Amino acid sequence: MMPSQRSQVPGFEVMSILARIDAMRASGRDVVSLTAGEPGSGAPVGVNQAAAAIHAGNTVLNYTAAMGIAPLREAIAQHYADWYGVTVPPSRIAITTGSSGAFMLSFLAAFDPGDRVALARPGYPAYRNILTALGIEVVDLDCGREERFQPTIAQLQAQLDAGDSLAGLILASPANPTGTMVGRGQLAELTAWCADHGVQLISDEIYHGISYGAENVSAAEMGQEAVVISSFSKYWGMPGWRLGWMVLPDHLVDPVSRLAGNVALCPPHATQLAAVQAFTPASLDFAASQVSGYAAARDRVLGLIPQLGWGEVAPADGAFYVYAHLGEQLRRFKDSPSYCAALLESAGVAVVPGTDFDPVAGHHWVRLSLAPGEAVVAEGLRRILAFQAEQVEPAAQPITPR
Repeated sequence: MMPSQRSQVPGFEVMSILARIDAMRASGRDVVSLTAGEPGSGAPVGVNQAAAAIHAGNTVLNYTAAMGIAPLREAIAQHYADWYGVTVPPSRIAITTGSSGAFMLSFLAAFDPGDRVALARPGYPAYRNILTALGIEVVDLDCGREERFQPTIAQLQAQLDAGDSLAGLILASPANPTGTMVGRGQLAELTAWCADHGVQLISDEIYHGISYGAENVSAAEMGQEAVVISSFSKYWGMPGWRLGWMVLPDHLVDPVSRLAGNVALCPPHATQLAAVQAFTPASLDFAASQVSGYAAARDRVLGLIPQLGWGEVAPADGAFYVYAHLGEQLRRFKDSPSYCAALLESAGVAVVPGTDFDPVAGHHWVRLSLAPGEAVVAEGLRRILAFQAEQVEPAAQPITPR
């Protein structure tokens, strides 16, 4: 007996690093983890209180509707009116088991095996791996400094000009790992191009609310043809609650509903009930208050880039990551996996090699998470500087930045 070919996708390296961190901590090591996008704040107080009351009251928790409970869908619809000034009927909103569940359902509903779907590289690895497992061909768009790490219409048009079809485009703003955002004008152009060419746009907006002066613009503002995916994991600090949502175009509402009922039956009932409280003024104020901590951690990292001896940094407009070229550290370490492994074992600091996000050029880059907050990031940076100062400087070798 053999496993399926579709299962032969790479693992998510972040999860392997987290497992190593757990083992080191279990053995008594003090480890600073600047790896996963896990906010250190936890959920807003009102959400936690609602969850406690739900369980303390022995609330009967059964299956809900496949698309989620009406009060939560209505609260999300109001959120789009309040934040973006756009009317979204609750009937077009699907509650999902995290944004990961939304990716799976949207890919299943929108694409067939053999379809070609474009995405930016570097980018979140689960896009690529889920698409590949579903038999969908991934079209890499090499997005570097010239493209500001985001896909362009010229890149998309080049695919069609070469005689290749495109069924979809995945766009993330703010993006993981780079934090780079797409402005209103560029998003409008990309949305219009996709609509004109029959390309299904899937807009990953799970980091909305976490930005540093840049405007959060939703594809929902540009019309009703895009799939918009969001989540309670980042802005609201609820990654382990496993709850996300989609805003769907009309033609995908029924397919997603039928698929959701078969794949997961429904999202977690208790989590849905508690998450309604995420949209109260107090909860939104709490979530907004956490952004200043990410901003302070971001400023601290960016201010130390020259002292760290790292190179180019992607424009960290939003989210809580800094994606940086290792620069002169590549004279000491052959690649980012080697650097990250040595840093973890020697200094007890965990960052993520760029190979998770870019299989072509990621071996020169690392991603550092700001999510644990300024104090933890500051300690991590102190250890990184000490670790690098202890390394023996070999003869200078040329560095080729990506």
